[in-house]
Parts: sequence; C-alpha cells; structure tokens
Amino acid sequence: MSGAESLIGAVVLVVSLGVAAQLVADWLQIPSVAFLLVAGVLVGPQALDIVDPAIFGQAGLQAIVGLSVGIIVFEGAFHLTVDRVREASREALGLVTIGAFVSLVGTAVAVKVVFGTTWPVAVLVGSLLIATGPTVITPIMQVVPVRDRVAAALETEGIINDVTAAILAVATFEFVIASQSSPVVVIEAFVARLAVGHVVGIAVGGGTALLLKRWHLSADNALQNARVVVLTAALLAYALGSMWLSEAGIAAAAVAGIVLGNAEIPHKEEVAGFKGGITLFVLSFVFIVLAAQLSLGNLRALGVGGLVVVIIVAALVRPLGVFLSTLGGRLTVRERMFVGGMGPRGIVPASVATLFAIELRPENPEAATVLVGTVFLVIFATVMFQGGLARHFAQALDILPMQTLIVGGGRVGRELAVRYESRGEEVVLIDSDEDTVERTRADGHRVVHGDATNATVLEEAGANRASVVVAATADDDVNLLVAQLATTRFDVDTVVARANQPDNVEAFEDLDVETISAGFAVADAIDDAVERPALAHWLSDSGRTGDVLEVELSNDSLVDRTIEETADKLPDGCLVAMVSRNGTDRVPDSDFRLANGDHLTLVCETNEAMQDARRLCQGG
Repeated sequence: MSGAESLIGAVVLVVSLGVAAQLVADWLQIPSVAFLLVAGVLVGPQALDIVDPAIFGQAGLQAIVGLSVGIIVFEGAFHLTVDRVREASREALGLVTIGAFVSLVGTAVAVKVVFGTTWPVAVLVGSLLIATGPTVITPIMQVVPVRDRVAAALETEGIINDVTAAILAVATFEFVIASQSSPVVVIEAFVARLAVGHVVGIAVGGGTALLLKRWHLSADNALQNARVVVLTAALLAYALGSMWLSEAGIAAAAVAGIVLGNAEIPHKEEVAGFKGGITLFVLSFVFIVLAAQLSLGNLRALGVGGLVVVIIVAALVRPLGVFLSTLGGRLTVRERMFVGGMGPRGIVPASVATLFAIELRPENPEAATVLVGTVFLVIFATVMFQGGLARHFAQALDILPMQTLIVGGGRVGRELAVRYESRGEEVVLIDSDEDTVERTRADGHRVVHGDATNATVLEEAGANRASVVVAATADDDVNLLVAQLATTRFDVDTVVARANQPDNVEAFEDLDVETISAGFAVADAIDDAVERPALAHWLSDSGRTGDVLEVELSNDSLVDRTIEETADKLPDGCLVAMVSRNGTDRVPDSDFRLANGDHLTLVCETNEAMQDARRLCQGG
C-alpha cells in the first residue's frame, strides 16, 4: 500500500471511529470525549497498531492539531455571548482568576513534591492543567441539564482558561528551554501573546461581521456564504495570530469568536449550527490522533506518584479553587460541589503537551516524561470519571431541575418568577418586547427575547424539558396559542393559562389546561382578604421567607407512616396541612397514615425548610 493510500485509510478510520464514538455517547448519554480517548489508544501503536500518528509527519500533525484547536476554541467563544456570561458573571470571573491561580499553584506544588522536578517544569505542567476547555465541558452540559447559571460558569471558565493555559504554557516553556533567562520572560511572553490575540481577533471578527452585513444585501446564497466566511474567519484568526507569535493564534481565534458571536450577523443561528458540526468533526479526529500518539510507557514511568498527583488535582485543588472563587455568588452549596467535581481537561493541554514533549525529549527526557505523562493521566482520569459520572453526580446532588417557562415578562410574570425561584425552581421568562426583556433581565431573571407563539422560540427557551408552562400575557390569543403548543407539541405536564376576558375561559378549558380567570382571581383575593386576612397577608407579602407547597410523596421511608411520625422527620417550621388521595382532599389527624403517591400540602416558614421538605418527600 502506498503512502498516500495509507494516509487516506488512516484518516477514514479515525473519522469513522469518531462518528461511532459520538453515536454511542448519544445513546448512553455520556460525553463523547471518553470514548474518543479509548478509541485512540486502542487503534494506536501501543495497542492494535492500526493508526500511527507519525504517518502525518511532525509538521503536518502540528498544523492539523493547531488549526483544529483554533476552530474548536472559536466555536466555543462564538456561543459566549454577553447574555450568557450575565447568567453567572461573578462566578465565571472568580473561576478564571482565583480558580485558575489556585489550579496553577496547587498543581505545580503537587508535581514538584511528588516527582521532584524543577520548579519551571512543575509550573509548566500546572499552566497546562489550568485548562478545562469547551471540548470537554460542552459535551457534558449537553447531557447534564443543570441550571443555566451553573452551565454558564463552567462554559465561560472553559473558553477563557483554554486561552490562558495555552499562552501561559508557551511563555513558561520559553523559560524552561532557555539556559539563561529571567522569570520576567514568562510575564512578557504572556502579555505579548495576549495583546497580539486581541488585536488580530478584534480585527478579523469585526471585519468579518461588517462583511457579512454588507453581503447580505445582495448575495443570493447568503446562508452558504455566511457559513463559509465564518469558518474562514476562524482559520484566518488562528493563522495570523500564530504567524505573528506562536500560540497567539488561540487567543486570536477566541477573541474573533466572541466578537462575531455578539455581533448582529445574518443567519446567525444557522451558522452556529454549521460550525458546531464542523467542530464535532475536528474534535473527534484530533482527540483520537493525539490519544493514539500517547505512550503507555510514559504513564507507567510515573508509577504511584502519577495517581497521587491526579487525586490531588481532581479531589483537592479543583474543589478548593471552586470554593474560594465562588464565595458570595449565586450558586448553592450543592451547585458549588458539582462545579468543584467538574474539572475535566481537554484538547489544549493534550495537544500542547505533546508538542512540548517532542522538543524537550532530546535534552531532558525525564522532564518530557513527567510533562506528557502527568497531563495525559489527568486528562484520562478527569474525562473518564468526571465526564462519565457527571449526570449521576448531578442527580445525587439533586441539581437537575425541571424548568418552569413563564410567557410574559409583565408584573404577573415577574412576580411568579420571584416566587418560583425562591422555591429553588429553574425559571425562564419569554417576552417579545425588548424593553421588558431588559427590565426583567436587570431584575436578575433569565429571559428569552422572542415570540412565544413560535415553536422555535419555545424550544430555545427549554420547552422540551419544562414541567410547567405558564401563559401569563395580557393577550388571550397569545396565551391560547402558547397553551396549545405546550400541550400538543411539547407534551408539558402542567400548563396554566391566564384568561383576561371571562368570555374566553371556555376556549382555554377546551384545551384541558388549568385556566385562571383574571376577574375570578381578583374576586378570590378580595374574599381571602376578608375571610382569611392573616393567611392572605402572609401569602401576598413579597418579603415573606416561606410558602405553601404541594408535593407528591415518593419517598418509601415515609410511606405508611403516620402524620405524627412524618412531622418528626420534616424540617423545623413545616407541617402537613392537607393530604390529597385519589381526588379526595382531607385535613389529616395525627394518626392518618400516608401512602405512596399522596399529594401533601405543606406550610413552611422558610424557603430553606420548604426546599428540604420537597427533597425529603421526593426521596432526595
């Protein structure tokens, strides 16, 4: 077989394995990176010896990996919009500053103490392992639907720390290979590459956005042209940055992606989908090729020390960095625990470590072994365990909420959002008015700008995983259509619609949705104020800290227990006010025994007690 035929065969095999890994990952709901790494090792020289990365040549492999990383980083940054960052801006800032610093120092100290390397080599390893990266975080977030603030924090950290790790590692490497130099060279090299990346990225991203806007006026194939131009922009930004200064291309690609992602360009959603497909392709190819290049001898040479470093990095350094960087933020303790357990490393440390090791090995083989062995061992361990167990970890922490969609960002919608969020529920509002959207977003709510009568907008807001949809606009026609879409297309369990005109109540009820007549609701509120003033005042007080909760009993440990026995297990300040069974409601006495599936109405003094009571009744 000729060299060309061997190269073609290797490429086709790698691509086929990548596609297979993606299909298996989708089927098992596990991030695909884990399967890509295993596939690469199996077909590499260390196992079946079917694919030898040397067939691409050192220069060719470096170019392929570099351009692929540029596309991957650009695509991740393209989705890093201002609105996305706002979801967890404080936490993200902490993760890319305090968190990155703790990761660098903690990892460097661990490598230095365990392996006895020089400080420059230890700092080099620590620099590379700052990166988590969109290549591993994004697939995890696709199969683990955590709250948006958690996903936004992790994704922002991944994109920014990818750039930070690559540039800092290159700057540190220059110090490592220089026989006589000052540590100041690291700072100078870091700042220089970051500056070059910003200049090139802003120029390419801004220029491409202007080009697309003007082209859109006259081009017949605007969508096709937009896709090609954006892909070319990603490659151009990386190439220009790298030609100016080595590894500045990663920063340039990231900045260009952020600029374009936040610009109003034609066919933006279609372009994003197209780039996602390209990224999936190159990610599969590069991960398999790099894994195939891994020498198991490097991992064995680390011995027990390698496992010790992995444990320190994943189980000590990462949680400590997350804890310190998210103090005082919006994340709950359980969400901080999840973020602390999610630090998988990706393509940037793998590719850069491989290239550095090739250059280091002739002069310092021991340092090269520690570098590539530690980096790949951490990648394997974090991807396989953290990536593979991410969904189970999130389920164990009970941080996978079903969403509540509220259509209408007016007074009613915003008040409902405040109430639901105080109960720990994930709420998304939808409104078509731009001023209302900005006002609602300023109040700290997550809001989608668009027409909710459009199924695409509902899907974008998360209707596919919504347990409740509330149509609360002042327009009955809008509420009726939203209710119809929620029940027929998205099969939402609970749909509640606001009927502003009494004559329209019958039309809503024909859809078999819970209908709240605005006139009747006012009458009920007045009646409550007269007949039940204390309860009415408490329920209407915006400053109250508790609420009334109805929850279905599914915790076997509470089944067949009396109300008196159950009260001992409920949080302080919670009591069972009513039990609904088979459509019959009753106020239970202390000897009443509960059954599986009973609906319990609980009155709780605090939001914390209410959330704990919900988890207890549901078996959390």
